[in-house]
Amino acid sequence: MKKLHVKCSVFVFCFCAAHPFNHLIDTLQTEKNKAKKYFNPQKLGDPKYERLPFSIRVLLEAAIRKCDGFYVKQEDVQNILNWEKLQNEAEIPFSPARVLLQDFTGIPALVDLAAMRDAVAKNGIDPNLINPKCPTDLIVDHSLQIDFSKCAIQNAPNPGGGDGHGATQRSVPGRLSSRSSQCGSSRGGCSKGSCSDAPSSSSKAPVVQIENTPLLCPFHLQPVSEQETALKNQEMELIRNKERLQFFKWCSKAFKNVSVVPPDIGSVHQVNLEYLSRVVQESEGFVFPDSVVGTDSHTTMINGLGILGWGVGGIESEAVMLGQPVSLTLPQVVGCKLVGSISTLATSIDIVLGITKHLRQAGISGKFVEFFGPGVSQLSAADRTTIANMCPEYNATVSFFPVDETTLKHFKQTNHTGFNYSLLKYKVTKVNPTFIVWVLGVTLSNLSTSLTSLQVLCVCLFIYLFIYLIIYLLNQVGFKGFHIPREKQGILVPFQHEGTEYTLSHGSVVIAAVISCTNNCNPSVMLTAGLLAKKAKEAGLTVKPYIRTSLAPGSGMVTHYLNASGVLPYLSQLGFEVIGYGCATCVGNTAPLPESVVDAIKEGDLVACGVLSGSRHFEGRLCDCVRANYLASPPLVVAYAIAGTVGIDFEKEPLGLNAEGKEVFLKDVWPSKEEVQDVEEHTVVASIFRALRMEKLPFWNNMDVPDSVLFPWDPKSTYIRCPPFFSKLSKEVSVPGSIDNAHALLFLGNKVTTDHISPAGSIARISAAAKYLQSKRLTPREFNSYGARRGNDAVMTRGTFASIKLQNRLIGKTGPKTLHVPSGQMLDVFEAAERYQRDGFPLIILAGKEYGSGSSRDWAAKGPYLLGVRAVIAESFEKMHKNHLVGMGIAPLQFLPGQNADSLELSGKERFSISLPEELTPQQELTVLTSTGKSFSVVTLFENEMDVAFYRHGGLLKYVARSMLQ
Repeated sequence: MKKLHVKCSVFVFCFCAAHPFNHLIDTLQTEKNKAKKYFNPQKLGDPKYERLPFSIRVLLEAAIRKCDGFYVKQEDVQNILNWEKLQNEAEIPFSPARVLLQDFTGIPALVDLAAMRDAVAKNGIDPNLINPKCPTDLIVDHSLQIDFSKCAIQNAPNPGGGDGHGATQRSVPGRLSSRSSQCGSSRGGCSKGSCSDAPSSSSKAPVVQIENTPLLCPFHLQPVSEQETALKNQEMELIRNKERLQFFKWCSKAFKNVSVVPPDIGSVHQVNLEYLSRVVQESEGFVFPDSVVGTDSHTTMINGLGILGWGVGGIESEAVMLGQPVSLTLPQVVGCKLVGSISTLATSIDIVLGITKHLRQAGISGKFVEFFGPGVSQLSAADRTTIANMCPEYNATVSFFPVDETTLKHFKQTNHTGFNYSLLKYKVTKVNPTFIVWVLGVTLSNLSTSLTSLQVLCVCLFIYLFIYLIIYLLNQVGFKGFHIPREKQGILVPFQHEGTEYTLSHGSVVIAAVISCTNNCNPSVMLTAGLLAKKAKEAGLTVKPYIRTSLAPGSGMVTHYLNASGVLPYLSQLGFEVIGYGCATCVGNTAPLPESVVDAIKEGDLVACGVLSGSRHFEGRLCDCVRANYLASPPLVVAYAIAGTVGIDFEKEPLGLNAEGKEVFLKDVWPSKEEVQDVEEHTVVASIFRALRMEKLPFWNNMDVPDSVLFPWDPKSTYIRCPPFFSKLSKEVSVPGSIDNAHALLFLGNKVTTDHISPAGSIARISAAAKYLQSKRLTPREFNSYGARRGNDAVMTRGTFASIKLQNRLIGKTGPKTLHVPSGQMLDVFEAAERYQRDGFPLIILAGKEYGSGSSRDWAAKGPYLLGVRAVIAESFEKMHKNHLVGMGIAPLQFLPGQNADSLELSGKERFSISLPEELTPQQELTVLTSTGKSFSVVTLFENEMDVAFYRHGGLLKYVARSMLQ
């Protein structure tokens, strides 16, 4: 087995010159009369090709082009051709054209590559050989925090980072200077008087002066214009994340095939749509269909442009970067035939949600969806990308729209430079519905707007978006639900804010954010929000000043058309001003709530709510005191902010009262489809895209980075550290021995998500990660977030299982604690793992069903590995997370059908011994023996020999590094 691995590893880097499908090479004449080569699957002469869905044809072309006899075999090509018979059965490889990373998931991947260079250099190998083999784009979009917003009540922000030194006197080159302004705003004046009334520097909340910005009031920030607010947030972002940005820039210079898009440009999915996508790619004289895998949940958006792509985890993305194909089961394709005409009363979001509803009801989990029919031509590129983005909400893998004239029109409008439209000839073709086994019909004329549909829309844009608050409160929702007794549901808690008394109740909205995901790619939806804000403001409606409101566009293009249409000032007057470009609220980067609001929530033990146009609403992620987070479209985020509660029936109850005391309903301020279309046609123009591409980034261009092959690790850095994955790396494979006398680090239940395993939000002040940062002389305001510190293994390991919602049966209550069995002490998970490792005990984890569900995260596997976890025994696994465990050298073991920890009467306090044979095989049955004398069987979830190889090598990273050493 060992010899086979060495032989295969050598083969990876010695690609055979004789391609098995050379006879399929064809030529294509371009507009400039230049011949381009491509692999033409039609030359196979196989009638089965004509029956393949277009999305499957992309998989086939990639398999033909990448066929090397090792990663991709001729057998794989035949399996894809036999799609009709082998769908849901055959395991196939897919080599995408490119990889898309956002900074939170991208930084650990690049840190691993930098560490791999160190490892091979120590063994006498040229580190220049370590580069991504697949073109990789990284977009810095997750580091933005809302330090400044209109009349935001918070302490003066501290940028953090470094060795604990403040950065209040630093400046960032290339920033515009801000103008001072008066305290107070349209959302409420300053009850503290002028800023000259601020307390002295010896007070609890000192006045902070940041160079090039005005003096900040310690009780609230002075209201500033949209541009100044965004600039201030961006300046803080650059100061706070300087170490990370310097590392990214070094990567863009040191590594081949790595391109970095700096911050302040836009969110990853929108940059992908506007700048990176090409439909047809070209490399080494060959043209081929564009395709992508990305570490962002919105990667599926790109399928709206006829580009096959979906989201993967960080470790899978690293595998693709290092030349490994993605492994997937040949998917079933569901055809969605669109017929009829769109109603004049239906908005874009009505169409999207109507299609989403139909697809959810169809039960298409894990399948590809492909759209066809006469109704497709009525959908704009923006509508298609929004529908494609909804894949996770109806559990499809992709929702694919084949390239047509609408796609070409989009690319012309967005001014893709150097784009050769003749290369699309073999991609633009008529859709033949006969190739699809299962056809679902949707009549567009039946999808119309109504107040009922708006009611359904609001709670969760991606599932049915409204559930009455009372129903939600009355029901316990699994281990992560809440239960409010009937007698407490009507509680009202008064509080003072800026000299005015307000009340909070269950369901009160305290965070309302239009943020940079899901809807920003669709101008009609964003313009609907802007026009609604305009009508609401003209009707005399306002947003209560204590609600934390914000607008984080997906890119500068959104700001351009909102400004050009004249609606941006109205959004700003309601509190939805532009705070910057990038992910903010949904990744936990919102500003702290006013202390009076927090106190009121705690006093009444209230279920306060956040409403956002994002994609994630896990409890506690937005803010630890906001227990219920709901997803909504941008116009409904504005509507709920005005209403101030999610417990409203829009059809029967008014949004509010105007100055004359007249009731104003949602229907009174909701813009018509004609209004939105008219504004969109006149404001979303190609010149916007040209202007953005000409934008200069002096702060990035002027940033100094070392010109070196190896990254110079700074031992004082709290953001970037060389990870220990390659410590004691040897040329020879040390066969993993059996797991003897292991303790269970955790005993978990069902549906443990990656948010429980590796939290993404703020770092709690009493956590193990906080203790580490405090030991580095950082204050709590300098902690930043777990996401921002993913390049530091010391923080991320301590943050593993640090969720406040973790339900560990060893301790019987919620929290990031566990039982250290030998001593009987209850400790932080990290401290217990550290003690186990010190005493020489291996660790396992016991879990229930769907372990590792939720958003994929590489540190959800890397963290347990560094804690000393050797295996996870669960009833079932989320597939992507299971692959991550294998990629880190952790064995995913599954109870036999009908068995679980309870049926086996396991307490979690036993010691476990697992016999691992030297010749492991996929799906092998193993025996687990406990210290109580009980034994049971488990099945290894290695899918193929490659999985076994990764596990034997100690994970993917060591496998690739060891291949280089051979």
